[in-house]
Amino acid sequence: MANAQEDELQYPLGARVPAPAEVLEVADGVRWLRPALPFALDHINLWLLRDREDGPGGPREGWTVVDCGLDNPGTRAAWERVFAEALDGLPVLRVVCTHMHPDHIGLAHWLCERWQCRLWISAADWAMARAVTLQSGDAHSGDSAAAFFARHGLADPDSLAKVRARRNYYVTMVPAVPPRYRRLMHGMALRVGAHAWRCHAGFGHAPEHMALHAPTVGWRHGGGGASGGSGVLISGDMVLPRISTNVSVMEFEPEANPLALYLDSIAALRALPAHTLVLPSHGRPFVGLHRRIDQLGAHHAERFAQVLEACAHEPRSAADLLDVLFARALDLHQTVFALGESIAHVHALAERGQLLPVPGADGVLRWRSAAGGDPQATHR
Repeated sequence: MANAQEDELQYPLGARVPAPAEVLEVADGVRWLRPALPFALDHINLWLLRDREDGPGGPREGWTVVDCGLDNPGTRAAWERVFAEALDGLPVLRVVCTHMHPDHIGLAHWLCERWQCRLWISAADWAMARAVTLQSGDAHSGDSAAAFFARHGLADPDSLAKVRARRNYYVTMVPAVPPRYRRLMHGMALRVGAHAWRCHAGFGHAPEHMALHAPTVGWRHGGGGASGGSGVLISGDMVLPRISTNVSVMEFEPEANPLALYLDSIAALRALPAHTLVLPSHGRPFVGLHRRIDQLGAHHAERFAQVLEACAHEPRSAADLLDVLFARALDLHQTVFALGESIAHVHALAERGQLLPVPGADGVLRWRSAAGGDPQATHR
């Protein structure tokens, strides 16, 4: 179902999306596949970029894969069909991951082994993914996570018990991470075939998310109209057309202020042309990057105002604020991420001096509105 904000964006391919094992051409040398996810967010967009590499045996034509999908039978089957039908008989030359979340890196090990190619990713995201898989540890699960959520007001014994019992959740979707990689860094130009894709680091959603912008890649409006002419941005999860990106405080970095980092990161993307074709990880390719950045900023400003109003009446914990920030019912999977987002909002407001902590005798941390505060301050 469309919403008013979506109507402010343009969708060059209209409502068309690929079936799970189908590919669509979205720009010159850029193909789109969309395998299913077993969550409420039921798909991820993956990208194939026409590539060419020079080696000791001479130049070799092929493809760069951007993001991989979860490691599960359905996604592997979708990839197998793509290998057979959609690569024009050419190999995969490298795998790029925008970041380390399971739907993006889950099958990187399988793709790299199958095609004997290298993973490209930021250093921070590779290190985090390797650490989690090798240590079989998870964010948002286990005893430390349960204690963290209880500190922020999650009181339901059944939910806390499920958090404690949820072990190795990441590893079920990312059983391995390639032991070697090539490092993506902010500002570097990744040469893929005839085009240079500039890396744009983003923070708040993942340790060191990399979006990729190619100003020279052409694309056409739906129906075969004139070329858009402003290049292509693979935005990953940093800019999505329909939903706001999850930005959470994690128990292993309990004083973090990721929402300020996220808002700064997407604001920096305003330097790209307004008519860039944006290829997001969820939702449809769209045009309207600057408008979407405005929408996301306004969304969080509205949430900040709601939190401040709620905390002006009485001190509220982050768990108390879930009903303020989220209008829908949440299952456990959604609750742990929503609570991380709620903590991110109160931390951002506390950094600005607009909320003050109120530690409770019951061990729960609550927050009250403070007079004044600097609405422009975003960092410690």
